[in-house]
Amino acid sequence: MTRLADKLSIGQVAERSGVPHTALRFYEERGLITSERSAGNQRRYARSVLRRIAFIRAAQRVGLSLEDISAALETLPADHAPTKADWARLSREWQTELDARIDALQRLRDRLTGCVGCGCLSLRSCGLYNADDELSRFGPGASKLRPVLEGGI
Repeated sequence: MTRLADKLSIGQVAERSGVPHTALRFYEERGLITSERSAGNQRRYARSVLRRIAFIRAAQRVGLSLEDISAALETLPADHAPTKADWARLSREWQTELDARIDALQRLRDRLTGCVGCGCLSLRSCGLYNADDELSRFGPGASKLRPVLEGGI
């Protein structure tokens, strides 16, 4: 039986994880993953980095920020792969936040369907209309949609 290498090159990690070299370097710059340098100054990653990368990608996919992901990874062991219990704990911690986001997105979807889907094209009765840019005083972005996205309305 062939023994697996303890350390992986950036190319091996990119191939195994499906994450481009550039993203791996970015994750490392942000402190999400770590590597050591070989005698030839090449990055070498512990095999456990593959699980951390999978976690990062999954967390990004459900909409968590890199700050949230970084905070979570700080609670995990850096020198070996996290356990199933570690992942379960983090999942429980994010459950409420994810449920709130799902609810906000559903309310936004329902509101947009009613607005865009009606076909009235009436700016007089549109709940999102912004006559004379009067909402500019609230700053950039869709200020009438903010309460929905932030859990209000």
